[in-house]
Formats: sequence, C-alpha cells, structure tokens
Amino acid sequence: MPAEPRSNRRLILRLLAAVFAVAMVVRLFSVAPHAGAVASKSDDDELLRTVAPPRSPYVKRALIVSIDGLRPDLLLRARTPNLRGLMERGSYSMWARTTEMSITLPSHTSMLTGVTPENHRIVWNHYIANIFPDVPTIFELAHKAGYTTALVSGKTKFHELCRPGSVQFVDVYWETATRKVGPDLDTADAACGILRRHNPDLLFMHLGQNDETGHAIGWATPQQIVAIERADAAVGMVLSTYREMGVLDDMLVIVSADHGGQGKVHGPNDPRSRHIPWIAAGPGIKRDFDLTRHADLVVNTEDTFATACHLLRISVPHKVDGRFVKQILEAADPADKPKKAKKKTDPPDAPKDDEYTPWEAPPYKPEWERVEIRHH
Repeated sequence: MPAEPRSNRRLILRLLAAVFAVAMVVRLFSVAPHAGAVASKSDDDELLRTVAPPRSPYVKRALIVSIDGLRPDLLLRARTPNLRGLMERGSYSMWARTTEMSITLPSHTSMLTGVTPENHRIVWNHYIANIFPDVPTIFELAHKAGYTTALVSGKTKFHELCRPGSVQFVDVYWETATRKVGPDLDTADAACGILRRHNPDLLFMHLGQNDETGHAIGWATPQQIVAIERADAAVGMVLSTYREMGVLDDMLVIVSADHGGQGKVHGPNDPRSRHIPWIAAGPGIKRDFDLTRHADLVVNTEDTFATACHLLRISVPHKVDGRFVKQILEAADPADKPKKAKKKTDPPDAPKDDEYTPWEAPPYKPEWERVEIRHH
C-alpha cells in the first residue's frame, strides 16, 4: 500500500480521537458545578431521592409517652408545638381507641402488654404492692432481648408495671398528703436525668397533671388546656435531651393517652372517654400522614405495644390483641412476605380483624364502679 494514503488515514484517526476527547471534557464540565458554586437545596433533595436507599424502619431505641386523660380534640385546641411537630414528621390518628374500661391503670397495662384487661387481669385503679400483670410487659420482653429499660411516672400505681428485674431505672412520684400526681415538668426533668446518666434504650414516660386537672376542675376547661400545654412542654424537654444526645432522628417515638373524659369523670360508656390520640414518628415512618386515610384501620391502645416490639425487633412469645400498625411505614415492611396470587377456586377472604365494628358498651360491672370511686 502506498505510504501517502496510510499517513492520511492515521491523521484522520487522530483528529477523530481529539474531537471525542474534547466532547467528553465539555460534557463533564456541563454536568459538574462550577468551582465555588453551591448546589441548591432542591438539587440536593432530588439527588437524595434518586440515590439514597429508603431508611430502615427498624430502630434500636424507643420513647413511649402517655399523657393521662388527653382527649384528641383538646390536643388540637391547645398550643402544642412539640406534639404537632411529631405529627408533622410522623403518622397519627385522632380516632384511636383505648380499652373499654377507659380508666388509668387497666388502660396503661393494655398499652404496655398488648392485651385487653380480660387477659392481663389488672382491672383496678390503685396501687397494690407485689401484684403484676398476668402477661409480660414490654419492659420484660425488652430486657430479655438485651435492651436497657426505664419508667418515669407521675402516679404511684405504675409500680405495678415494674416487675422486679424488668425495669432498670425507675422514678415514680409517690402520693403525699398535699398532692397525688407528680408535676409534669418535674416528671420530665426526672426522665431527662435518667437519659443523661444511664442512656436507656426504652423509656416510658407518664404525665398525669392533665387527668388530675380534669377530675378537679373538668375536661375541656381553660385550666385543662393549660395542663395540656404544660404536658407538651414536658414532652419537648425530653425530645430536646434526645436531640442533644444526637439520636432523636434515629429512634421511635410514640405519644398516646390512656383515656379521655367528660365533665369531671371518664368511664366505659362514653366515646369522649374512649377516643385517644396516637402519634408515631421515626425512621422509615410516613411524615404528616393521617392514618384515617385507611378506611378499615382503627388503631387501638394495644397496638402501641405491638408496634414498638415490631420496630425494636423484640420477639413476643405469646398471642396478643394488639397489631403492628404497618400503615405507618413509607415502604413495604421487609418482614412482610409476598402474598400468593388468589385463584378463582379459592374461598373468599375472611373479614379482617382490624376492620371497624360498631362498639357497644360492656355491662357496667360493680367492681368498675368501685374503681371509679377510688380513682384518686
């Protein structure tokens, strides 16, 4: 082959390679930000949405708060920036239900055991030494799973939830001649002290002043609105402590109540007593999501136990009445197994256990009446 055509071919190949290299450099600089430029927040958010994997819903730490006697409509009436902040970054229902009994100790026991009073057998409302539920509490199961546990309460009766060996750190206000309920801000201060000193994995905090105000002055009174706002401030104190510890965004927080109320009482025969708020926030949980968007879902107080155990990966060795509220999750639960395709020959599905059924008040048992008289 002549030398001249061969040299021309080499020249053409070099020119093509140079053009390709220039095109790649131009493309690179057109995509990358200029030196010194700062990407906008919207650009960062878009990058996170396309690159970052979904956060796991499982957690290693949890806070459960109960505001005694908190009625959902009153929560929404009061100035509650901390509770509303949890709603904005979590899922919630203002139509959750407490136990049919709707009184403090039985309802809280259901909240922390996952079963109804018929099964845990705590059907009174005052402190009895060395008497504990017939089923394990979340503290017992968490302790067996290797978690450290703590309980802080404004009422003496919560000692019945502290079976020996199950709760490492306890601060319960004892009843005195001058007051029967520990002030909420003092209760929160005690909780913050336990967090800073011992850093427990599971903390339950009970705030009792709202209920005390309801019985003394009345539900929905201006004084009770003030009590709710004080409880919100107490919740804010504890959340701030977790934030200082750098763990708030990676933990589960559930806030609820044991019952509502009307007049100066609460009991089983009135929906104003049975409806309670339920708020859950944490990694992998839908933000600003009202759970009543699921028409068939009714959250019950026993679901607090089931949801906390599920997200903490605590094994529950016995049957419970509560259910994990999986509708709070942003994505499908990794533990869920895909369902098999239904065949035409298969029988129709049985009714779902969590479908709403109209509630009928149970018979007003004589022992419940005695409990109401001895409420304080």
